[in-house]
Amino acid sequence: MFIEAKNRLQTIRDVLRFAVSRFNDAELHFGHGSASAYDEAAYLILHTLHLPLDQLKPFLDARLLPAELELVLKTIERRATEKIPAAYLTKEAWLGDFRFYVDERVIVPRSFIAELLPEQLAPWIEEPEEVYSALDLCTGSGCLAILLAHAFPNAAIDATDISNDALQVAGKNVAEYGLEDRIDLIRSDLFAALTDRRYDLIVSNPPYVNAEAMAALPEEYRHEPESALASGEDGLKATKAILRDAANHLTDDGMLIVEIGHNRGTLEHAFPDTPFTWLETSTGNEFVFLLKRDQLPGHQAL
Repeated sequence: MFIEAKNRLQTIRDVLRFAVSRFNDAELHFGHGSASAYDEAAYLILHTLHLPLDQLKPFLDARLLPAELELVLKTIERRATEKIPAAYLTKEAWLGDFRFYVDERVIVPRSFIAELLPEQLAPWIEEPEEVYSALDLCTGSGCLAILLAHAFPNAAIDATDISNDALQVAGKNVAEYGLEDRIDLIRSDLFAALTDRRYDLIVSNPPYVNAEAMAALPEEYRHEPESALASGEDGLKATKAILRDAANHLTDDGMLIVEIGHNRGTLEHAFPDTPFTWLETSTGNEFVFLLKRDQLPGHQAL
C-alpha cells in the first residue's frame, strides 16, 4: 500500500484522504489531542510539511515533492501500524496556546486543570497577585507548572516528579519558556522531598487509572509511562496519599486542586465527610476537585 500510495498520490488533498482511510482502517484511538482520524491526519500532514497548523485549506491542492510525499507517508504509516500517539511522532503537544516538547519519557499533556488556569482559577482565587508560592505535584512534562507561572506572575513554583526522565523533559520545557528562575524542578515521591515547604496553591494531575481500566487501555496509551497512569486497584492510591499529606504543605488559606479522571464516585465513597468542590470543565464537573486547607482530611488513616 505504501508503494502504491507513493506512486499515485500527488496533492495534500490526496494524502489527507488516504490518511483518514488508513487511520480508520487501522482502528486507531484518538485521545492525545485529536478527536478524529481527520483531525489527526491534518495535524500530522501540516506538521511534517512545516506548514501552519491552522491553515489546511490554502494548501489542499498543493502538489508534493517526492521527498515530501515519502516523509508524510512514512509518518502516516508509523501512526497506523505502530499506534504511536501523534505527539510522540511530532515531539510536541499543545494545551491551549502553549506548546510543549514531549517524548516517551512523559505522558502526553492533557489536563482539565489546564482549562482553569488561564482564568486564574476564578472565582476561587480572588487575588491572583497574592499567590506567592505554588506547587505542581506530579509535573511530568512541566506543562501545568508553566501554566501556573503565566497565571500567577508573583508565584515561585516548585514542580515535582518521581521520574528523573520526566524532570529532564520538564527542564527542556521550562528552559524553552525562559522560566528557570521561577520554576524549581525537584525529584520527589509526592511530598517526600518537600519537608517544611508550604504553598498558597497546590495543583496535581497524578496517576489515576484503576487496575481494570489499565488492563483495557488502547494500544496508544501503552506507549506512555505506566507509572504516570496506574494508581492501584481503585485508581486513587496517589490521590489518597495527596489528601493525607497536603494540609502539611499548604499555607493557612492555601488551596488544593486535583484531577482524578472518572473516579468521583469512588473518591466520595472513600471520603464521605470531605466537602469536595467539583470544578466545571469542558466535559462536566466530575474530574477536578478543590479543597481548602481546613477542609482536608489531614492525617487521618486512609
